[in-house]
Amino acid sequence: MVNKNSLLSVFAFLSALCGFSSQQAFAQLGGKNVYEVLNFTVPARIAALGGHAIGVRDKDLNLVSENPSALTAEMNKSLAFNFVNYFGGINYGYIGYAQSMEKKGNWAASILYSNYGKFNKTDETGVVQGTFTAADYVLSGTYSRAFDSVFYMGATVKLLYSQYDIYNSFGMALDYAASYHSKNKSTAVTALIKNFGGNFKAYTKGNGGPLPFEIQVGVSHKLKYVPVRFSMVVTNLNRPNLAPNDPNAKPKTDPLTGEVEAVKPRIGDKIMRHFIFGVEIIPAKSLFFRFGYNYQRRQEMKVPTRVALVGFSYGFGIRISKFELSYARASYSLAGGTNHITISTNLDSFKSKKKTQSPPDEKKNNDSH
Repeated sequence: MVNKNSLLSVFAFLSALCGFSSQQAFAQLGGKNVYEVLNFTVPARIAALGGHAIGVRDKDLNLVSENPSALTAEMNKSLAFNFVNYFGGINYGYIGYAQSMEKKGNWAASILYSNYGKFNKTDETGVVQGTFTAADYVLSGTYSRAFDSVFYMGATVKLLYSQYDIYNSFGMALDYAASYHSKNKSTAVTALIKNFGGNFKAYTKGNGGPLPFEIQVGVSHKLKYVPVRFSMVVTNLNRPNLAPNDPNAKPKTDPLTGEVEAVKPRIGDKIMRHFIFGVEIIPAKSLFFRFGYNYQRRQEMKVPTRVALVGFSYGFGIRISKFELSYARASYSLAGGTNHITISTNLDSFKSKKKTQSPPDEKKNNDSH
């Protein structure tokens, strides 16, 4: 049985760290972090559910890419390939493999790469002097363990390498998660500390920069009589205010005092920027439909005169023989969206299931006289 005091200590640590980080990282807005590749959404299923789905738990190895406590013994010998067609000719992908060690826990390894393409190298006058490439790599190792039938914990260590022309950087990040999964497997709750770490070597001396540290909480619930699962993730608990200051917003003037007041984000808008919603419809064991809504993405990327489907995402999955194929498209702006493709399988499914024939009866061999 799980040690309840230890479990409470873990969640107390998460709460304390959340409060600490809200003070330390409050001023860290987008664009001030290094290794933003750590925030890339790769698996099609996660992309279709809005970009995060740490509350969802089942046999899908791709869930481990953002939630180490999702790794279970049921994923033993699972293999996953992911590819994303991003904007501007950028491509990135993810390969993962899991192995169960019986009573010693579960292990997984993965590599995430991002290829930004080829660029022209010019001097200060704009004369082209050649080309250069840019890429990021993340090598991850995950360990998880079940403490009893409903509580799970896991950790992922990430080794980071970045190469931009002649500049390179090394770093390390840690993810830690604790999950609860109800006995009937219908409800799951996860708390996640993400990207805790730093640089070993910066691109240039004295210019390291912080990692995109984040704390999340996710929950999912599958209905009992309807093949539908709902999920919700609360992101950036260490940054209460995700609303940027709009330089184009016109200040308000108090009609009584004449004082000019800066336009402040509404409290409802501040709260909603932390929420991501997703839903999965499972009409058959081999068919899935997924939809997501990311409020923050919609607010940051929309054009007020034409909002369209910015912030929404959708996808589907299908099992064919020994493989599961998934596709997702996430709408980021009027300029377009991202396409995500996932192929998953389990190596055990390729083993021959033919029964070994018993040796023939040798009794008749002695009756030939």
